[in-house]
Amino acid sequence: MLVLESFPVGTLGCNCSLLYDSETREALVIDPGNDALYLLKKIQSKNLQVRKLIHTHAHFDHIGQSNTVRRATKATMHLHKGDLFLYEALAQQGLLFGISVDTEIEDVDAWMENEEQIGFSSQTPGILQVLHTPGHTPGSCSFYCDALEQPVLFSGDTLFANSIGRTDLPGGDQQVLLRSIQQRILPLPGETTCIPGHGPNTTVYKEKKTNPFLRGFF
Repeated sequence: MLVLESFPVGTLGCNCSLLYDSETREALVIDPGNDALYLLKKIQSKNLQVRKLIHTHAHFDHIGQSNTVRRATKATMHLHKGDLFLYEALAQQGLLFGISVDTEIEDVDAWMENEEQIGFSSQTPGILQVLHTPGHTPGSCSFYCDALEQPVLFSGDTLFANSIGRTDLPGGDQQVLLRSIQQRILPLPGETTCIPGHGPNTTVYKEKKTNPFLRGFF
């Protein structure tokens, strides 16, 4: 049985998610955030074997201490290559915002591609589908999962409840972001629960009906 647990972690309350098999205890971590100690305690308390660290993008509040988590869990790190420039500037991001981040970073283990299927390993079925949704950053991705009782989208900082991601940081582009939402997110089933990078959950249906940034699409 697949289990999902999401919770805010780190300086800006990044929504981190654990997606794991209740029997094997194998797990994926989506957006580990920048509080490795808190996350590792959570992982240990559930006796999880983390296989992969999956990132919606490479801003410090989503990936700031992922290398620490990777070293502790022996998991692999996954990111879209469009955000390599942000990952390589992680220390500078930390200095800019006065936030503690990993100062020693290691190479990303795998670069994610649009429509890629991600499972616990190459021998297990994919449980996440990668949707490349640039705009907040060039490498921003969302992850769709239909292996739970209700479909779920981890939308990162692309789509929020009644809002969209900011585009005034390096690599941001509002028109690209809106196109990503229109082409990759809104076609998903309306009942899909959206877990954004910050704040409360929403659904695709609700955002179609009430999000003021998306009114021009309908």
